[in-house]
Amino acid sequence: MRALNTAATGMLAQQLNVEVISNNIANMNTTAFKRQRAEFQDLLYQSVERQGADSSDAGTIVPTGVQVGLGVKAGSVYRITEQGNLAQTGNRYDLAISGKGYFRVQLPSGEDAYTRAGNFAVNGDGTLVTEDGYTVAPSITIPQDATDVIINAQGQVQAVTPGNTAPSTVGQLEVVTFFNEGGLDPQGGNLFLESAASGTATSGTPGAAGFGSISQGFIETSNVNAVQEITSLIQAQRAYEMNSKVITASDEMLSTSANLRR
Repeated sequence: MRALNTAATGMLAQQLNVEVISNNIANMNTTAFKRQRAEFQDLLYQSVERQGADSSDAGTIVPTGVQVGLGVKAGSVYRITEQGNLAQTGNRYDLAISGKGYFRVQLPSGEDAYTRAGNFAVNGDGTLVTEDGYTVAPSITIPQDATDVIINAQGQVQAVTPGNTAPSTVGQLEVVTFFNEGGLDPQGGNLFLESAASGTATSGTPGAAGFGSISQGFIETSNVNAVQEITSLIQAQRAYEMNSKVITASDEMLSTSANLRR
């Protein structure tokens, strides 16, 4: 009976759906997290009677035919990259991108990674780094005697030092964009790598056309909507239950046919 296998594919699909939703909910408070959505496709159809086939010698054709679907499969898990809210922290090294773009981070391997999470800090050398200690590129070093650090919307980093009436520029932040942000390769730790699907990185000055601006003292929050995720979770649970009922009904039908007596 096809229904057994078809319903099983439905249960597997909803299991994946719940796993994606659970990851969204788990990351509700993750800085700059972008929620994901599972998308599905129907499987191949088995043609019992093909539409358009001749139904007689007179040239009549079958208008619709008989095709039986064989279930569902996962098509993709798509990342929704819409802007999260900006939350004020008061920390001068917390930076949020308002608009398109990513910060570029240099990994210990020398490879470039990208992140929207701007909860940065300085290490013992005064270098601006991520919370895992990875250097924000291009490298910016804050003077040891700096009494204040100012980062404007265009990413210019200025430090106030004793004896100087005007702040001095110590670095310039860049913002990197991709043609297809959903194609970035997630690595965990709020980091992404460039992939063939994302396209090549394009660097630019924050605030320029097509690039987001920098907000100092803010972080971008997750774009997960708790109410929407709980609603989706309930729908996935109900769909899973309905598919399980199909399996139960199919099993009972097979049991009935097996117990037939002549």
